Amino acid sequence: MSVVTNTTTIGAIEAPSRRNTELALLGFAVAIPVFAYLNVGLAIDGEVPSGMLGYGLGLALLATVAHLVVRKWAPYADPLLLPLATLLNGMGLVLIWRLDQSPRLIATSMRLYKSFSPDAPSQMMYSAIGIAMLVAVLLLLKDHRVLQRYTYISMVAALVLLLLPLVPGLGSAVYGAKIWINVAGFSIQPGEFAKIVLAVFFSGYLMVKRDALALASRRFMGLYLPRGRDLGPILTIWAVSLLILIFENDLGTSLLFFGMFVIMLYVATERTSWIVMGLLMSVAGAVGVASFAGHVQARVDAWADPFACAKDVAACDQMTEVLMSFGSGGILGTGLGQGNSDLIGFAANSDFIFATVGEELGLAGVMVFLLLYGLIVERGIRTSLAARDPFGKLLAMGLSGAFALQIFVVAGGVMGLIPLTGMTMPFLAYGGSSVIANWALIGILIRISDTARRPAPSPAPNPDAEMTQVVRP
Repeated sequence: MSVVTNTTTIGAIEAPSRRNTELALLGFAVAIPVFAYLNVGLAIDGEVPSGMLGYGLGLALLATVAHLVVRKWAPYADPLLLPLATLLNGMGLVLIWRLDQSPRLIATSMRLYKSFSPDAPSQMMYSAIGIAMLVAVLLLLKDHRVLQRYTYISMVAALVLLLLPLVPGLGSAVYGAKIWINVAGFSIQPGEFAKIVLAVFFSGYLMVKRDALALASRRFMGLYLPRGRDLGPILTIWAVSLLILIFENDLGTSLLFFGMFVIMLYVATERTSWIVMGLLMSVAGAVGVASFAGHVQARVDAWADPFACAKDVAACDQMTEVLMSFGSGGILGTGLGQGNSDLIGFAANSDFIFATVGEELGLAGVMVFLLLYGLIVERGIRTSLAARDPFGKLLAMGLSGAFALQIFVVAGGVMGLIPLTGMTMPFLAYGGSSVIANWALIGILIRISDTARRPAPSPAPNPDAEMTQVVRP
């Protein structure tokens, strides 16, 4: 008689953390902007720029701190998100520094303000604060599902952020758009932070209401239309976005706000009818407001035919310079530091910084930057698909959708595809609010991806299944 013993071992397969891959990619993400900085200095002055060492060490220090925090507190996070954001942030610093060297912009600043202060050092400081925000998110937000508890608090917080620019004495208008507030001598754009808070609210709300919103009452032209009583949420969001457009003259935030909700609504319900209705309502609202809002109408005119109104409207004059910058760049560009995009004047390093990319790096450079942005969006969508909880899926998709919409709105406006909106290119353009908010967005995506990729805990062993005896004669 022989006895055969089978032992069942139950355990989780250890998933690779990919942190070494992230570290190697960060090396390239730091080296490429440093090489670009060197190119700009050689093109402008014919010598190695004196600040290159400090710039390189500063960017490397920020990347190292972020990597060490991710390695310790989010070891299973996506390895591409941090290097991609670092590369874009580093190249943005180079482009801003390049425009700081422009004699035209220096002369204009001296004529208008009697002084000139370069923006690159300030942007480096904002980038450091952005990395600190990323660190804070990863240290304080141990589990993204905690945010679900604050669904309606997030709604109130988002509305407060959106309404702050309308408070007398606190808000300020810049070229017609009331999107800024002044606090302790600093200008802050609350809408950049509101998009993250709104994503939290939309995720929590849609997770609860998605079954009701997915129901259809009738079919029309191949689309299943929602029930009438379920149209309330989208009509409310549409009305609020129109109020933002009317009272703040902010087309960009309005489009981002409403578009993000429609994307998340479609993801939650899988109803194409919501996308169609959202597009129709967006067009109707924009056309309606543009018919009586002078600021919006001026931007529409600058989009439709900028050369016809270039002498009368400042927005048209800037748009002609932007289009000529793209046109002179050709396929490969004029070379870093050798373009004339500084002729754009005001906001050349913020709203219109993508024109510098188009002129000095050409169509090839534009496509590379769009590819980098597309990779961030793709990794965010991949994180959404991998998330194990519905709230995480919706939140990752909402943040990725908001990021993608902002890229489309800014790049489309600068290249003449849609009217200008006044928003800034994430990580690339000058602006503290933008870079800090987008680093916080990357931090939340890293946290969700870490949770999604983390190996599931091993179940407790079953004593009855550990040993089975089979007796054969």
